[in-house]
Amino acid sequence: MSNKKVVVSNVSKEHDNPIAELVQVACQFDSNITLESNNRRINAKSIMGIMAFNPSEGMTVNVITDGNDEQEALVAMEKFLVCE
Repeated sequence: MSNKKVVVSNVSKEHDNPIAELVQVACQFDSNITLESNNRRINAKSIMGIMAFNPSEGMTVNVITDGNDEQEALVAMEKFLVCE
């Protein structure tokens, strides 16, 4: 299992449909991907979960990945959330 805290930056400005695009990034990986913030924990592969979670600029999110490709998944999620 891997995890990293990231601060969300400009997701809505950099992406046309950030919620759907974030789910698409997460679904590219076999690993389980969980996002945590303010005592909320959601599956990053769930569009309804992401909609309720609503990652927005300045929000601190703990990205947790667990599986065969967890490191790659962690890097991809971080790049999306910080708009790299």
